[in-house]
Amino acid sequence: MSQEVRRPRGRPAGSSGADLLAIAREVFLTQGYPGATMDQVAARARISKQTLYREYPSKERLYAAVVRDWVDRGYDAMRPHTQALTEATDLRAGLLRLAHVMHAGVLSEPVLRMRSLVATESARFPDVAADYVTRSWTRNTRLLADALATLAARGLIKADDPLVAAQQFTWLVLGDPLNRLTLAASSGPADDGELARQREEAVTTFLSRYGLPAGH
Repeated sequence: MSQEVRRPRGRPAGSSGADLLAIAREVFLTQGYPGATMDQVAARARISKQTLYREYPSKERLYAAVVRDWVDRGYDAMRPHTQALTEATDLRAGLLRLAHVMHAGVLSEPVLRMRSLVATESARFPDVAADYVTRSWTRNTRLLADALATLAARGLIKADDPLVAAQQFTWLVLGDPLNRLTLAASSGPADDGELARQREEAVTTFLSRYGLPAGH
C-alpha cells in the first residue's frame, strides 16, 4: 500500500509580479494615493514589508509601476481588435466593431477609475500622467493610424494623413460619452442604446469624410 505524502502546512505563498501590482492598484484606487500605504499593500499581498520594499523601494515607485502595468495591459488588449480592422471586408461593420470595443474598454468602470486616479495625482506625478497618456491614448491612436493606412493602401478609404483620421475617429467615438462619464459622473452609467446610436453616427460621419463612393 502506498503511503500518502503529506505536504507541510505553512503560510500561503504571497503575491508577486502582476498579482502584486493588481493588489496595489486596488489599494491606490480605494484609498487614493495619499491614503494608501506600503503596509496595506504588503498585508493584502501576504508578504513582508521588506519583500515589498526590495521590489519597489518607495510608494512612488510602486504607484508608477501600477500605472504602467495597467496601461500596457490595456494596450495589449486593444491591439488585436485594431489590427483586425486591417482585414475587414465590410468596412462599416469593421469600424462599428472597433467602436464597440473602444466603448467597452475605455468607458468601463475600471478604466474610468484609473483615469480618475491618474488625473487626480497628475500635479504630484506629472511624469506618470504623461507616460499614461503616451502609452495609452497616443500609442493606441498611432496603432489605429497604421490600420487606417493599411485600409487606404487597400483602396477602402482615402486618408492622406492616417494619424489625423485616427484622432478624429477616436474622438467621434469617445468624446461625448467619455466627457459625460468623467465630468458628470452623477449622470450614471452610459445607456447601451445611446452608445449604439453614437457608434452608428460616429462611423457614418467618419465614412462621409474618409469613405470612397460606391463603385469607385
